[in-house]
Amino acid sequence: MEKTILKGCGTALVTPFRDGEVDYDSFKALLGRQLSAGIDFLVPLGTTAETPCLSDDEKCRIMDIVSEEAGSTPYVIGCGTNSVAGTIRNIRLLEKYRPEAFLVVVPFYNKPTDEGLYMYFKAISEATDIPILLYNVPGRTGKNMTAATTLRLAGLPGIAGVKEASGKLDQVNDIIRNRPEGFAVLSGNDDQTYEIMSAGGDGVISVVSNIAPDLMLSLTKALRDGNDAEASRLNSLLMPLMKDCFMESNPVPAKGALSLMGLCRNECRLPLTPAAPGTLARMKEILTPLGLL
Repeated sequence: MEKTILKGCGTALVTPFRDGEVDYDSFKALLGRQLSAGIDFLVPLGTTAETPCLSDDEKCRIMDIVSEEAGSTPYVIGCGTNSVAGTIRNIRLLEKYRPEAFLVVVPFYNKPTDEGLYMYFKAISEATDIPILLYNVPGRTGKNMTAATTLRLAGLPGIAGVKEASGKLDQVNDIIRNRPEGFAVLSGNDDQTYEIMSAGGDGVISVVSNIAPDLMLSLTKALRDGNDAEASRLNSLLMPLMKDCFMESNPVPAKGALSLMGLCRNECRLPLTPAAPGTLARMKEILTPLGLL
């Protein structure tokens, strides 16, 4: 199995809606904006895409657009559920798009043991010839995957890396220090991109880059080039947006910001609701000095 380390900035793409239906025209325009910015890779159908609320037909139509438009830009497809059968079913549905990797989240709600996590991801990786990118986000799943379990999984041939959103920098640093060659470590939190990449991480899967792809690309490039002064400046500039993109559940604030920019509607699928007036006001305060309004 060929594995390529994902590097730089990847965008966890939102799914725009219009009157309850997926707005494919807006999605194509948002995708084109990412590609024009030169984004390093794309991540459709992740948490930010509200994927649990998408039908199989909608997932495939979104991926039809991504595969047709992406050109040479690699993409990672989110496919995780909280069961082996459900995740493999998604893989079978989406394998035809031949992504760089499948992004598979720690099973949510179940709260498995460390051994259960290892066996789960092992079974998923053995079910496909496409590499698996682990996704640790205990704030969403209720279970933190430890560095020891991540490193154990890193030894399997089908595991390509991890998107780490535990918020535990000591844990992420442990993984970076002890990972095998060829295992990617990506920040899953925009506001920890600076720290994780400075410690040797490879990049970020970003929510903020939906809104400000040029700035997030500049930040990750500065970090990869060792230009700490520029990276520090950009990190400080972006920090209010990085923080407040999570003042409501993701992707609600991001969609609110994009609606202010005229790029999609301020609309989600239940149980998520549109960005509140206070969130929109805060996004306007942040976007204006960034030159995005």
